[in-house]
Amino acid sequence: MSIHVLTGQGAPAVPGPGDHLPTRRPRTYPSDTSEAEWRILAPLVPAGGTRPGIGGRPVSYPRRDVVDAIRYVMRTGCQWDALPVDFPPHPLVKHYFTAWTRDGTLGRIHHSLREQIRQVEGRTADPSAALLDSQTLRGAETVPRSSRGYDAGKKVNGRKRHIVTDTTGLLLAVLVTGAGVQDRDAGHLLLWILRTVFPTIRLVWADSGYAGKLVDYATTMLGITVQIVSKLAGQTTFVPLPRRWCVERTFSWINRCRRTVRDYERLPEHHAATVYWAMIIIMGRRLTRHHATAPTLPQPARAP
Repeated sequence: MSIHVLTGQGAPAVPGPGDHLPTRRPRTYPSDTSEAEWRILAPLVPAGGTRPGIGGRPVSYPRRDVVDAIRYVMRTGCQWDALPVDFPPHPLVKHYFTAWTRDGTLGRIHHSLREQIRQVEGRTADPSAALLDSQTLRGAETVPRSSRGYDAGKKVNGRKRHIVTDTTGLLLAVLVTGAGVQDRDAGHLLLWILRTVFPTIRLVWADSGYAGKLVDYATTMLGITVQIVSKLAGQTTFVPLPRRWCVERTFSWINRCRRTVRDYERLPEHHAATVYWAMIIIMGRRLTRHHATAPTLPQPARAP
């Protein structure tokens, strides 16, 4: 199993010697960052470059172009080597996708955006309640046998992503496993990590797949109350259930990026990274809307 939890911690980002290298590439794709989005993301993306006394290769391609190239792959679902020619070379883009996943940069970006959204919406930065659910995905031929499985209930061979969200649907944690892993087994691990990383959480809603010993374990060992939201009596079609609809909506948000609809990644942590990038796109645009609609405070009158 591959565990990925957004904590905002890890190795510190390595800043460059100055501002980001300016970009001259026209923004022509729907996945490109707008000027307002980049103003939010730029402080969170390492600028890179040569540092006095340490060294480092000078930056050749603007980091904004690299971010836009990653977002293009996530949004369209294309292969890395099918990137349009106006982006940086695909080996460089794939390198930063991997490096930022490994060194914690991706987690810090996601963590910061989530906190900003919660605060501008009048909530505390750390949630007190969460929702837990899973989704099974078909695995492409690039997914190795060692990290895939068979979900007998869904009749799907591939992987399963278990996510935890806050009550507004913002992502807190991702656990990627083989499709054959039971929800309650993954739930033990996710709840333990959730208690460690987000100690303010005391209540979690989940479906009946997490019922049983997991509820007792969470209460006695972690101090977390797990409430099971079961289907309605006689329910045979989809019905929005209280609380559970929030995490189901998050899955639909994630699936707007075609790269996440099926699992193409060789490593489970890279599939978790695609989920984070999908949420970063959503949160960045949500923040720009908040900033655009924020009331303008009157400026104090100048003294004559």
